[in-house]
This record gives sequence, C-alpha cells and structure tokens, in this order.
Amino acid sequence: MAAITVHDKAFSIYLPEATLQKRIRELADAVNTDYAGQKVYFLAILNGSFMFAADFFKYLTIESEICFIKLVSYKGLKSTGDVTTAIGLEEDLHDKNVVILEDIIDTGKTLHFFLPQLQHQQPRSLKIVALLHKAEMTKFDVSIDYTGFVIPNKFVVGYGLDYDGLGRNYRDIYQLAAD
Repeated sequence: MAAITVHDKAFSIYLPEATLQKRIRELADAVNTDYAGQKVYFLAILNGSFMFAADFFKYLTIESEICFIKLVSYKGLKSTGDVTTAIGLEEDLHDKNVVILEDIIDTGKTLHFFLPQLQHQQPRSLKIVALLHKAEMTKFDVSIDYTGFVIPNKFVVGYGLDYDGLGRNYRDIYQLAAD
C-alpha cells in the first residue's frame, strides 16, 4: 500500500517492510557480536515496540530473555510531556546485561525518566536499541547505542507505531502526508 488513512489523517509509505527487516537483522547481528558468549536481558517498551522486539528477537543467536514494560507519554499526534509507568518491571537487573528495545526516540523524555530507575539496580551493562530516532527533536541526553534509522520530525505509524491506538498493524512504516 502506497498510502493509508488512519482516523482522519492520510499517511504515505516511508519505510517498507523489506528495508525494516534488513536493518533489524543488522542491529541484531551487532548485538550478537557485542554480547557473544554472554546472556542478555532485553526490556521492550510497550506498546510501540512489540513488532520490532518480536522480529529483533528472531535474529538473536545469544542467550537471552525478554520482558515487556509499558511507559506512556503520547496522546494523539503529540507527546503529553508526562511519562507514566503503566506496566512495571518486576525483574531484578543487578549485575545483568540489559538492552532496552525502543520503537522510536524523539525528545528522549521517556528514557530520560526511565533510565535512572534501571541504573539504580546496578546492571552490569545497559544499552539502548532504537528502531527510529528523531534526532532533531531530542531534548534529553539519551545515549542510543544501536540506531536503526534517523528520521525527520514527521509523525509515523505502522509496524507497532500508532495514531490514537490505530495503525499499529501495518508491516511498513508510514509518515503523515503533507496537508
């Protein structure tokens, strides 16, 4: 599909499925190399990262576990400015290799809020894999260790990303079409 409509907005294709899968395999290969012979505990940030996390996990060859947590900061097309923990982390991360799987980082506020909670548990290592990064929007200092794609400040849906709950089911990523 070259274009879709979600709620009242038109979106055009931005990153097709084949491009996404190629890059996700490359990201997983980099993590496999960096953590060869080690066990890694992955934290996937819901809801948006569920498709990314599932595909990423298929390419892992290292010993690994995964946990899903939910941090909420969006309503509609904009960030609310507040980060809420809707589903918390119950696992003890002390002395574990921890890798966060995030679908998109724009301002960085969500991870800026969440990282101190993780660092308090004193993991052996803590890294971030982000499928998408809106670098021009970043306002909080968040170090992304593995980046899939740096994208412009356009609203995107598909492949787990939504607009008010809809649009997550598409295999491709779409960007908001110009008005």
